[in-house]
Amino acid sequence: MDRPDEMLATAAAGGDRAAFAALVTRHYDRIYRLGWRLTGSVADAQDLAQDICAALPAKLAGWRGETRFTTWLYRVVVNAAQDLRRRHASRARAADGWGDWELARQDQISEDRAALQWLESAMAQLSPELQDTVALVLGEEMTQAEAGEVLGLSEGTVAWRISEVKKRLRRIAAEEARA
Repeated sequence: MDRPDEMLATAAAGGDRAAFAALVTRHYDRIYRLGWRLTGSVADAQDLAQDICAALPAKLAGWRGETRFTTWLYRVVVNAAQDLRRRHASRARAADGWGDWELARQDQISEDRAALQWLESAMAQLSPELQDTVALVLGEEMTQAEAGEVLGLSEGTVAWRISEVKKRLRRIAAEEARA
């Protein structure tokens, strides 16, 4: 004789695995069909049915038996479908902004790459002495005194070289802007 759903649910809530298996076997198709009707997607309905069945043991602990088991189960499915729709909507909103962010990021990367290429090209036009000074002061982040020590120059000479580099780079940029 088949046991009523309510008896199976009470037993399953108490840890009876056979009762739980009987409930899932009896109602899986119902869960899936309602999930499909609520989501309009076979894949979402399958995921929803699996998720509900996996969470059902914990949810049964909250079942009070105040309504028919199927009424309670329908409510579980409806709530799960609503949660799924909210997650999809959140992902869609996040994806909308993500695309714009990624385009801006790619533009910035291109701009940075172009600026670096320009700087490398402009630096190649400088004398080796100026290049060495820039490499130490800006590249290695040495103080002018430290760079002077490495190069065997006074701190003032290093300061002059850095100033000269700035002037020449501005001149190169101005000439390119006119061209």
